[in-house]
Amino acid sequence: MGPEPSMLAARIAGAVAGALVSLAYMMPRGAREAVARAIAGIVSGLVFGGPAGVVLAQWMGVTDMLSPAETLLTGSAAASMTAWWVLGALARIADRTGRGPKT
Repeated sequence: MGPEPSMLAARIAGAVAGALVSLAYMMPRGAREAVARAIAGIVSGLVFGGPAGVVLAQWMGVTDMLSPAETLLTGSAAASMTAWWVLGALARIADRTGRGPKT
């Protein structure tokens, strides 16, 4: 039982969009951090996109207004953005406590 191609496309598009939007708000300090955060964001969007989309749609009260693809796209973007921001915050905390890379 494989995923439907249109749903997989929505999941990938949401995950990549979430990572790109996050890039505009919280720039990584180096290439290594950018790659790590991008991979984590995209994987998180792919894995947690469905459940996150359902929870967000229910929380906002728009479940009946969204198609399954829109719900999946929104959830994937939200999960990707969350992972990007969390990893960025953890990297900043590690830098301040002396466990991160010295620049």
